[in-house]
Amino acid sequence: MGLYASFIFPRLMDWILGGERFHTERRRLLASAHGLVLEIGFGTGLNLPHYPPSITALHTVEPASLLPDRVARRVAGAPFPVHLHQLGAEGLPFDDGLFDYAISTFTLCTIPDPAKALREVRRVLKPEGRFLFLEHGRSDDPSIARWQDRLNPMQQVVACGCHLNRRIDHLVVQAGFRLEQLDQYTLPSIPRIGGEMYRGQACTTGIPT
Repeated sequence: MGLYASFIFPRLMDWILGGERFHTERRRLLASAHGLVLEIGFGTGLNLPHYPPSITALHTVEPASLLPDRVARRVAGAPFPVHLHQLGAEGLPFDDGLFDYAISTFTLCTIPDPAKALREVRRVLKPEGRFLFLEHGRSDDPSIARWQDRLNPMQQVVACGCHLNRRIDHLVVQAGFRLEQLDQYTLPSIPRIGGEMYRGQACTTGIPT
């Protein structure tokens, strides 16, 4: 990793995604989580303060070592055990049907193979488990979507692999999940090319294996 990817960009994203509006979004998403939880794309640990006390333990997956001192402080402040795994989500080292919940926030835009990662998430969830996600992605407005397509190559460079134009709900369904809830909306004060949001809950039940 170069200086930008390892030092500058993580601090920039921690500052932006650590804003109060994003904290509100995280709290709303994570309120229903409980039990043994998997988080893919842990980043710098911004979700940690928003997990409810019903969490018994958290396993996190993150391929990069991002601001390790900051992450260590946040993990130390968590009221439940946190187990960090430095690897990608495309190959999870967990048994089938282990987790009660899986979480993804601002992650599916960047994973190199999101379809494979989501199939792995589905595999490690219990039959009654739930997948909660909060992601930005492709706009339903054709004019915005065209700009997302145009700017996507530049976005991948400046945002270290982030895609503007992934259709998050399609990725989730194609991985074998059933959407139980999906909210699509635009974050205020954020340019629409990057502020088109997908917040949802999906389950594994009722889907053929």
